[in-house]
Amino acid sequence: MTEPTFLGFARARGAAGVRNHLLVLSIAGLTGPAARRVAQALPGSRLVCMPYGGGLIGADQELHMRALAGLGRNANVGAVLLIGSDLPKIASLSQAIGASGKPVESVCLDDCGHDILTLSDRAIRVGAKLHRDLSRQRRLPVPLAQLFVGLECGRSDPSSGMAANPLIGKLTDMLREHGASAVFGETLEWLGAEHLLARRAATPAVGHALVQAVLRREQLATRQGVDLLGNNPGPTNIAAGLSTIEEKSLGAITKSGSGPINGLLQYGEQPAAPGLYAMDAPAYAPESLSGFVAAGAQMLLFSTGVGNSYVSTLAPTVKLSANPVAAQRLCEQLDFDASAVFRGEHSIDAAARELLERIVDIASGTLTWGEVLGEGDEVVSRIGEAL
Repeated sequence: MTEPTFLGFARARGAAGVRNHLLVLSIAGLTGPAARRVAQALPGSRLVCMPYGGGLIGADQELHMRALAGLGRNANVGAVLLIGSDLPKIASLSQAIGASGKPVESVCLDDCGHDILTLSDRAIRVGAKLHRDLSRQRRLPVPLAQLFVGLECGRSDPSSGMAANPLIGKLTDMLREHGASAVFGETLEWLGAEHLLARRAATPAVGHALVQAVLRREQLATRQGVDLLGNNPGPTNIAAGLSTIEEKSLGAITKSGSGPINGLLQYGEQPAAPGLYAMDAPAYAPESLSGFVAAGAQMLLFSTGVGNSYVSTLAPTVKLSANPVAAQRLCEQLDFDASAVFRGEHSIDAAARELLERIVDIASGTLTWGEVLGEGDEVVSRIGEAL
């Protein structure tokens, strides 16, 4: 049997990219406006701006640097233009990202006489060269085993747990059979179902870590006096027909399929080996997706019930729904219509094979609706106070 392939961009180290972006990465709030000007002058580049960066300490600082380095190292990024106001931070990130073998250039405000217009001019000139060099690269056939997919759901309704998420689970199992990797997150949306995930853990230690991750976030809410009902599921979920976090969780975890869970990743942590992983991360989609991308996911598979337009700016985000009303209403936002599965007109196995074909097509260059409409962004979590 011939193993499936996609057309990707080979990298000096690691997996191939499904895109070949120039990433304009502003790592300080001071340089955000200039970075936006630079990205506008380099059509086709991707912009990620951190609105904060100074005064971070402890675990928050570690998470911040891990996530920024991970975004830069993502295989979909062909080259990185770092823009900032802190020379040591720029140097640290340049080294971390450069270890991936991709070109990294940087422009620092301190080196420009603190003149933001000088910084903009220098960055545009450097970025233009990087962008032109990237245009010389061509796609090549790559084994599907090099694919790493992040699994997400948002604005869920009963159709999510009954059809869309089980469909993603089937696809996850198929990807794993071909040697590909996957990651799911939204820790609090394991609540009430964490024991089911623990049973699938590759080791007892992984199972214990999964249960403890849920307990920690539940206790965090309790200590702050937060009533999860009304927060998760949220008002939109409740209006759509979901009543409890347990009901939502039982549907959400089906995205992970049926295979063994090889480990629990911290936010933005890259796995050491191929496999299926859980990520201990916020349930809020923008933060969750960016955590997957920082961990190395080149593609994201995102189910929705009533509709959710948010996508990553660095990883093509395949949006699907099994809600017949949403599928008809959001035809320019959904990349895959799974409503026939929900209506019982199409088998989930057949739909999974069709979805795999769609994944390969998009990995090979076909744009998602989110890419066409420019809906993308990246949001990195904050977990502590700054000095």
